[in-house]
Amino acid sequence: MAKKEQRITVTLECTEARAEGKPASRYTTKKNKQNTSARIELKKYNPFLRRHTLHKEIK
Repeated sequence: MAKKEQRITVTLECTEARAEGKPASRYTTKKNKQNTSARIELKKYNPFLRRHTLHKEIK
């Protein structure tokens, strides 16, 4: 019998873009929800702001 899939796809959205009136960049990644139950935060590149910014997991 197959095990239930523990890896899920999550969307990361820029936290700084809206404050500056620019479109928010989004990235998708996978995480193991059994090991990482909290929302993840990563520094990723935002092409609209032309710099690395903090991206947080949404919904």
